[in-house]
Amino acid sequence: MDFLQNIVEYILDMGAPVFVPLIMLVIGLIARMKFKDALSAAIIFGVAFSGMSLVVDFMLASISPAAQSFAENTGINLNAVDGGWTTAAAITWSWPLAFLMFPITVGINIVMLAFKLTKTLNVDMWNVWGKIFTAILVMFLSGSVVLGFVVASIQVIIELKIGDIWGKEIEDLTGIPGVTVPHHMTIIASLLYPIDKLMDKVPFLNKKMDAEALRDKLGVFAENHIMGGLIGFLLGLAANYGIQDSLVLGIQAATALTLFPMVSKLFMQALSPISDAISEFMKRRFGDREIFIGLDWPILAGRNEIWVSAIVIIPVLLLFSVILPGNAVLPFGGIVNLSVCVAVVLLTRGNLVRSIIYGVITAPVFLYISTYFAPYITRLANETGSVNVEAGSMLTWSTIENGEFKLVFANAMAGEWWGILGAIVWLGLFIIFYFGRKRDNEKYFNEAEK
Repeated sequence: MDFLQNIVEYILDMGAPVFVPLIMLVIGLIARMKFKDALSAAIIFGVAFSGMSLVVDFMLASISPAAQSFAENTGINLNAVDGGWTTAAAITWSWPLAFLMFPITVGINIVMLAFKLTKTLNVDMWNVWGKIFTAILVMFLSGSVVLGFVVASIQVIIELKIGDIWGKEIEDLTGIPGVTVPHHMTIIASLLYPIDKLMDKVPFLNKKMDAEALRDKLGVFAENHIMGGLIGFLLGLAANYGIQDSLVLGIQAATALTLFPMVSKLFMQALSPISDAISEFMKRRFGDREIFIGLDWPILAGRNEIWVSAIVIIPVLLLFSVILPGNAVLPFGGIVNLSVCVAVVLLTRGNLVRSIIYGVITAPVFLYISTYFAPYITRLANETGSVNVEAGSMLTWSTIENGEFKLVFANAMAGEWWGILGAIVWLGLFIIFYFGRKRDNEKYFNEAEK
């Protein structure tokens, strides 16, 4: 047991930009790529991952202080500290049984691939922590470690199935073939799907409104650097930065939005040859069977709709934190709400207006769920000793990924009638989304090919 835990910790200590390219190198060699080609693709993938991480960190480091200043100017005082996903991940990895989720995740994936229950081979092992986080919360509410891992296993299956859905859409959005994003943050799209179908009937909202379409309508004002500069400057003014610092923030935001699509091209350069090799490998052995390689969400980070919508909804999230009765969370670490923005850009096929609308209507949901789980996240921090939480305050994550799944299933396992009902409804909505979106995709891509 200790040996397995030591291996897992050794791999994780290298960081995702190292061990994910190593996995891609192995996959390329299995698919019979030449070593030099597989090595080149793997290293470029590592460069792309590192480059995107640098730009994302730069963006968050620029925007988060402005958001915090905006919140401080309101004078609100809430007792749940928002540590964001980084703190949640750190305390999750500190859980003694965390390493057990690796063989469970890999085992489920292998079985589902063998029985043709999924097209997704998920190599995004870093985000195993999201399943562990779910297991811990379920364990705290139900009192059972076994039930925690059962629900986490259900999440693995759901992620693989939604990875099957996103494959073609990610190629459409990024130009990268043969990859998908089976990330738990994207699962919220299944709950928003019925609303999205209603929006299809609204004339203003059913038109193409991605960044490229807006550029055609608005000209220079829809260019990445112009949008970033204006949004950053306005956020600076809202944060009471003053003209000088607001201009600096504007240039920082413009820099990030300009660099995102540049760095994202490296993903295409790295993944296209690996995808082609895997496709040929699968054809030789399984006919025309389609396989998607499951990767982390940054392969989508070149879509500026994600960042524009995320920045626009920052003041909305802060406003709700002030006015919602019973909310205990002041958004900070999770203030840039990628937990919804990545999912809805996929759901809406890059429709910026719809993405912003979804960010607004889900903001109260995120705040109430993070308030609900704050005592349990605080308990995890205290039990592992990984984070010091001051007396009288709590630790949470304002934009918990896949929080609605965790909420209903944790309470279902605890025997709460509303949790059981909620879990049934959740599964029903996911099934509606899964089959409905499959039909939508067939129609969408058939029309695109004409």
